[in-house]
Amino acid sequence: MNDNSQSSQNLLLSITRSPQNGKRKIVLLLAVTAIALLLAGVLLFPASGGTNNAGYITEEVTQGDLAVKVSATGNLYPTNQVDVGSELSGIVEAVLVDENDRVKRGQILVRLDLSKLNDQVLKSQAAVLAAEAQVAQMQATVKESRATLGRLRQVAELSGGKVPSPSELESGEAAVARAEANEANARAAAAQASATLRSDQTNLAKASIRSPIDGIVLTRKIEPGQTVAASLQAPVLFTLAEDLARMKLQVAVDEADVSQVKTGQTAYFTVDAWPGRKYPAEIERVGFGAQTTDGVVTYKTILNVSNADLSLRPGMTATAEISTAKRSGVLLVPNAALRFTPMQAAKSAESGSFTSSLLPRGPSQPKQVRDSTSAANTIRRIWILQDNKPTPVEITIGLTDGRYTEVASGDLKPGMAVIIGMQKPKK
Repeated sequence: MNDNSQSSQNLLLSITRSPQNGKRKIVLLLAVTAIALLLAGVLLFPASGGTNNAGYITEEVTQGDLAVKVSATGNLYPTNQVDVGSELSGIVEAVLVDENDRVKRGQILVRLDLSKLNDQVLKSQAAVLAAEAQVAQMQATVKESRATLGRLRQVAELSGGKVPSPSELESGEAAVARAEANEANARAAAAQASATLRSDQTNLAKASIRSPIDGIVLTRKIEPGQTVAASLQAPVLFTLAEDLARMKLQVAVDEADVSQVKTGQTAYFTVDAWPGRKYPAEIERVGFGAQTTDGVVTYKTILNVSNADLSLRPGMTATAEISTAKRSGVLLVPNAALRFTPMQAAKSAESGSFTSSLLPRGPSQPKQVRDSTSAANTIRRIWILQDNKPTPVEITIGLTDGRYTEVASGDLKPGMAVIIGMQKPKK
């Protein structure tokens, strides 16, 4: 190192003594200084290689709480949403509510033109009166026929059966039966006329479309003067929500997570409209029917949501975090420690070079990566540092949240350093 320093000083003196331009002297001085620093760095920090000089990356075992969560995305819906339509065709005479209006059960929302319906009701009422008059006329005919038959029977009894003749008696009995049948027919016609009247009165009532629930108007799709055509299907005029203070969140749970989701589990969700705010929810139902979208299989899950302040609105997109399990005061190790093996790290260090570090590498030990997400109560081996050497320790793992894993049993204590990786040696 002394020879290199002396050479640098001699070179510097020779440059400064040469008759050169001032600006050129400054540039040369800077170049010489950079060369000297480079030589000093090479001498003070020689290149190192192999696994002996490589350091292990460690992380301490901690004790704390572990929460396992499942993420799912969905939309908010009212607890009861009703589409209000019209059974009748006609011209809209008046629309009495608008969007966001609160309505009561039985309140009139829309009224159709009633002129034709009123005329039909009057016509049906007249038909009922005519049918009732016909019934009264038939009742009188029955009464008259029975009286005639009674007189004939009395004469036959007084004459000892000589008069009237048997055919006259039979004719009288037939007249009574005919009159009774006509009366029954008239009563049936009167009943039919009454039913027609009630139907026309019902249509008249349905021309005033009323709210079936207590709620709020979400959408309005009709204006005064429009024609409602209900010949094929009932057109939707309004969409009502019964109670926005209680809502439902429908999310799609992935098939890989559905086994962990149960009825009654708690959750929270967020919406873009209120960033940073978490809304509590509770699972009401986990569907058995599968839904496939773009080859992804999910299961519909319904959560109950409280919306007392009405900050949530139907149709909002929400991201839910469902708490499937929770542990308190347990030992936690990083998942990276479950994937580390000294042999794998040594090979990586030995083959590490500047060129190879620039090349993309595939995942090493894919089997171990999959094992890190295996079921709980599995025996695993991790490595700790003892006397600067990796030492294996067998543990039984429990639940994992994707970053840390619960240690169910094993010779680990809080504060112990577990190896999670290995630094590459410097060149």
